[in-house]
Amino acid sequence: MESSEENLEIAKHRVLLTGASGFIGSHVLRDLSERAGFEVHPLSRYKRGREWLQADICNEDEIDALELSGYSEIVHCAGRAHIMRESDANPLQSYRDVNVVPTARLARKAAESGVKRFIFISSVKVNGESTVARGAFKETDKPAPEDAYSVSKMEAESVLLSIARETGLEVVIVRPVLVYGAGVKGNFRTLMKLASSRLPLPVAAFKNKRSLVGVDNVADFIGVCIEHPGAANEVFLVSDGRDLSVSQLLCELSRAAGRPSFQFPFPLRLLEVTAQLFGKRAMFRRVAGSLEVDSSKARELLHWQAPVSLSDGLKRCFKDME
Repeated sequence: MESSEENLEIAKHRVLLTGASGFIGSHVLRDLSERAGFEVHPLSRYKRGREWLQADICNEDEIDALELSGYSEIVHCAGRAHIMRESDANPLQSYRDVNVVPTARLARKAAESGVKRFIFISSVKVNGESTVARGAFKETDKPAPEDAYSVSKMEAESVLLSIARETGLEVVIVRPVLVYGAGVKGNFRTLMKLASSRLPLPVAAFKNKRSLVGVDNVADFIGVCIEHPGAANEVFLVSDGRDLSVSQLLCELSRAAGRPSFQFPFPLRLLEVTAQLFGKRAMFRRVAGSLEVDSSKARELLHWQAPVSLSDGLKRCFKDME
């Protein structure tokens, strides 16, 4: 017969994971499921397996019907993702309806049900969009969101910290920078295709710096945030700890793809004008701009180090494309 201590160790952390079918959520699900002492229950709008829970976080009745009393932690990855070309007539309200209201409802129910800790996946965009005229972003900086998506994330953070003060629920806010990894889409996937194309690229003059984080590193960090006592009621910027220019990133991507990198200098202003002609000015500015973070708090307070190197993380991106 197993001792009571052994039984407790088996289910030390019983975790409810929302957004488990998404890019970050799917990696968190795999990471936590492989950890000793973790019992993970994925939640999605659509039932994807016998062990999956089904609920729409935007449906008040469905959230109210969830039985949360047996969970020790909730990892909240679900939400409305950032959209480059927003067509909604009232984008801020649309983001609030998904990123703020359901988050607050779920957190309050968690507190009432005895859940100990609530980990919320936010975004570096709460800090701002660029560090060109300043130093790296820190957690202590005044928020400076510039679009509806980042405003909604900031508001969700604020309401969660308020709930924490009112109820004693421990809240952990994680602000990842640009996330890459197996299954990545958007601008990063476009860069991957360029890097593996063997085409000469006019990026040698780029001197910008951007912080990156591998999705497997984000998942590992969330696991640390679940277990570490020092994570309670803290905000963390999370990155790999290595900042790259577009030129450097494309070199690394080419290396990961097993292809040579061909780059030449070209005036950045002309590149921006060309991008504007093709309706890609916003994408150009995102790629060409600088956004650096100081993620030393995670290392110093939680003793966390990114377990997956940049080169290995990029190789996983290309393996997923095969």
